[in-house]
Amino acid sequence: MAKVEIKKPIVDEISELLNGAQSAVVVDYRGLTVEEDTKLRKELREAGVTYKVYKNTMINFAIKGTDFESLAPHLEGPTAIAVSKEDATAPARVLYKFAKEAEALELKAGVVEGVYYDADGIKTVASIPSREELLSKFLGSIQSPITNFARVIKQIAEKQEENA
Repeated sequence: MAKVEIKKPIVDEISELLNGAQSAVVVDYRGLTVEEDTKLRKELREAGVTYKVYKNTMINFAIKGTDFESLAPHLEGPTAIAVSKEDATAPARVLYKFAKEAEALELKAGVVEGVYYDADGIKTVASIPSREELLSKFLGSIQSPITNFARVIKQIAEKQEENA
């Protein structure tokens, strides 16, 4: 069996992983203990993020011609890729939070909704709340004036009943 036939399924797997992805972040995991790596994988899984380690050449082949092609210069040394298809900021948020605890984890770069970010940019993206948090804050801000208005109307109605 030729080497190409062995590698093609791996490249296809990476391409499928990135197909329709909201974001992808590449990190250098060198120096993480097994315990730290297990904890990181668990946190990423709970956030709906796929985290895998592939050979850099395989990732390079898979990202050619995609939105993620800008990650190619960062594919040196041990590289893991975290991909999310639902929450665009989840990989950056979880990895950045974990990198604060485990200094061995190094953020390299990422692509979020088609836009390339270097390590500093990924840290900025990590500060953006999740979609659910933003929606709940938005709904709370909409609900507050309505609730206050309802209270005022109720107090007016009660006052008119007292006067009657």
